[in-house]
Amino acid sequence: MTNMRWDVVVVGAGPAGAMAAYEAARSGASTLLLDRQRLPRYKLCGGGLIGTSMSSLPAGFQMPATTSASSGLFSFESGTAVRRTADAAFLHMVMRSDFDAELVRCAEGAGARVQDSTSVIGVDVSDVDGWDSEIQLRCDSSVIRARTVIGADGSTSRIAKFVGARFDQIDLGLEIEFALTDALKERWKDAVLLDFSSIPGAYGWIFPKPDRLTVGVIAGKGLAVQQREYLSALIAAHDLQGQLVVHEGGHLTRVRAQDSPVERAGLFLCGDAAGLLEPWTREGISFALRSGRLAGRTAAATANTQPTATYTSALHDLLGEEMRVGAMALRAYSKHPKLIAKALQRTGRGWGAFQHLSSGASTFGDLGQRRSVRAALRFLG
Repeated sequence: MTNMRWDVVVVGAGPAGAMAAYEAARSGASTLLLDRQRLPRYKLCGGGLIGTSMSSLPAGFQMPATTSASSGLFSFESGTAVRRTADAAFLHMVMRSDFDAELVRCAEGAGARVQDSTSVIGVDVSDVDGWDSEIQLRCDSSVIRARTVIGADGSTSRIAKFVGARFDQIDLGLEIEFALTDALKERWKDAVLLDFSSIPGAYGWIFPKPDRLTVGVIAGKGLAVQQREYLSALIAAHDLQGQLVVHEGGHLTRVRAQDSPVERAGLFLCGDAAGLLEPWTREGISFALRSGRLAGRTAAATANTQPTATYTSALHDLLGEEMRVGAMALRAYSKHPKLIAKALQRTGRGWGAFQHLSSGASTFGDLGQRRSVRAALRFLG
């Protein structure tokens, strides 16, 4: 493997990287999927799969155990929650360790080679014959050669630093996973909770998963003290103080600056490494799957012939409008959180829009095409 030059090397085996490796291998490219951790690895995450994520999964994907929600509980500042119920499930929750492992299995099934416990510590690019660059990834115990490289190594991506990615929104998510007792399973059957906060841009959630209850909050970086108080209040409001804690921790999410590069000399960024997520909800799994698929196809094509369209423009066409409208929604919510909460609690339009977005019937980009939605977001934001 040390002497081989791969067509595509993917760094990071999360949803974006596994999907990229799957697509590159399926396109006929020799593909290596790297991860710095031992696989399968644990990932602290709400694990919510919206309809767009479900429809973006690779062929042959075998869904691990999930829980589903057909009811949404909406509250403000950990106060009384209002329940809204749909005719069908609009959100599915999964343990990320199981979900990610199945995506890696799909990549292997398509022909990708998987190598875990390998950290990339440096990147070198040398021009071979004009456009065909050789990329050398300096790892902790070897050097790996590639025609193209896909950076899917998360919000602390080393590949993103080499490409020169920039981010104009950085948020901190704090989460606690409780053991799911029979009593909690019954209490949270078929339901999720979203709580809206007066902390600018912040909100909280409670998601039941097959054997965990995940409680989390997210807000802009630099508000950690307020966030911890907010998380404690949310836990207390739902009588979870004495429950067994299985995991707890925090993670950063980053949203791409509009003109941030996502490619450079045969390197392509996708998922969290590129800052691709919806700016208001910070939903990232659907963005990871879709950008990973595009990156895999582009890298495989680049490894053989120079592509006619740039990855940057294709990525903008795929996800740009969703991110733009999501940023508008975040600005509106940051100024009027209580009004947004009331719209979801009390109005048919608010609840209907939530169902459509969660189920995948529409995206933020679709909503942004509606004149009434654009006008409302401009007025509020």
